[in-house]
Amino acid sequence: MDRILENKNFAHIYLEDALVDTKNVKQILLHFPNASIIPIRHYKDVFNRRHQSYMLQHQSQNLILAEKHGTLVYPGAPVCQSFGNRWFYYTSCVMNCVFDCEYCYLKGMYPSGNLVLFLNLEDIFKEVEALLREHPVYLSVSYDTDLLAIESFTGFVRRWTEFVAAHPDLTIEIRTKAAPELLPAGLVPSDRSIFALTLSPDAVVSQYEHKTPALASRLSFAEKLLDACFPVRLCFDPMLYYPGWRDGYSAMVDTVFKRLSPDSIRDVSVGSFRLSEEYLKVMRRNMPSSAVVQYPFVADHGYYQYPPARMEEMETFLVDKLSPYIGKEKIFRWKEQ
Repeated sequence: MDRILENKNFAHIYLEDALVDTKNVKQILLHFPNASIIPIRHYKDVFNRRHQSYMLQHQSQNLILAEKHGTLVYPGAPVCQSFGNRWFYYTSCVMNCVFDCEYCYLKGMYPSGNLVLFLNLEDIFKEVEALLREHPVYLSVSYDTDLLAIESFTGFVRRWTEFVAAHPDLTIEIRTKAAPELLPAGLVPSDRSIFALTLSPDAVVSQYEHKTPALASRLSFAEKLLDACFPVRLCFDPMLYYPGWRDGYSAMVDTVFKRLSPDSIRDVSVGSFRLSEEYLKVMRRNMPSSAVVQYPFVADHGYYQYPPARMEEMETFLVDKLSPYIGKEKIFRWKEQ
């Protein structure tokens, strides 16, 4: 097995008072019999404390079990792909991720490295149903985490796919870097439950995508999804600049399509690194030796990205490399959205 489960032995689990003795909590706690359970009033009392170290906390994550209130479904973010969908939304039933990608915006977004699991998924479902009464919905459910990496103790992927099956006007995207052993058995396939696999060259995986499965494992996961008749999206996003990037991305694309039939792929996304100015400033302060974070990006309308010429060079190169395999009508570039 890859480097994917080592964060799951939580030493401490913080539990909101209102959730004590609930069925969902009892089921989750069965997975962590040795964890110390610490009662709290509200998850923000722990998660939003001042003077925390995201980086240190992420190395030995604790789990926070909570409920989320207020708005639960949000319009899609400008830095995210809509794939041509007019009614594009996202939701967060988990905050933070057990993977540790060096470039991840969560490192600049959250004050804590601990994992927050919101157990009131039914409330999110109700909000989605309210939107569905107005128009179809395209919903990303795993931007702020990798749901498949924690499926063994949450069951959220199964619940989302069941919810999709019961709502014909709903399409969801489940973004992941998972390995095949993380796919739960018995999921009912639907052409509206899209699994979007983030793929990176081996050099990027080993240097920047800590604790994630290797490229070969992700491709095995894609094969397993296709065998189960789920739609698969390939996400070459974010592209990262590094010495030898052309050879790395070229070899990766050839490897991908030696393993996967191009005709079986729903579509592909291409996009280079981009991040809000606010988040990147925090990440640079916390990771002074990170090559990917400290790169001299340029600011453009509140976002940092590669200089325009480099961004165009990288993305055009990858699109041209993909085009013999995948028709250009199935390749989505972020900057064109």
